[in-house]
Amino acid sequence: MVETAQKPRPMTITEDLPLGKDPVSIRRRIEAMEMVLERSFTIPGINRPVGLDAIIGLVPVVGDIIAMGMGAYIVWEARNLDMPKWKLLHMAGNVAFDSAVGAVPMVGDVFDFLFRSNTRNLRIVKKHLDKHHPGSKVIEQ
Repeated sequence: MVETAQKPRPMTITEDLPLGKDPVSIRRRIEAMEMVLERSFTIPGINRPVGLDAIIGLVPVVGDIIAMGMGAYIVWEARNLDMPKWKLLHMAGNVAFDSAVGAVPMVGDVFDFLFRSNTRNLRIVKKHLDKHHPGSKVIEQ
């Protein structure tokens, strides 16, 4: 008898990223967005991770607006966790600062490469979740 290997079926977005409003689902979506924005690719030779935030920031004006909108999505998701307003303002400030300095030609592109506002915001969200929703904590390998 010949065994045939089954092809793995492609994962859909609903399987990869949960759509619920519970803290675990929100945490996974924020972590995924931060990964895309800050650590999608590794630059060969220097092994520095870089994401879409730095790459689309190279496109004048439009790229910075798109990157700001994607960073604002993380703040919006954090709002769904009923985080205190001062934390949300701190996160929004990180995104605004990144966008303002990132909009400066040439200097802003280097700044986007070094300043990771979305990683900072993820850290704020994780700290809040670990304190107020310890069941959402994921052991990282």
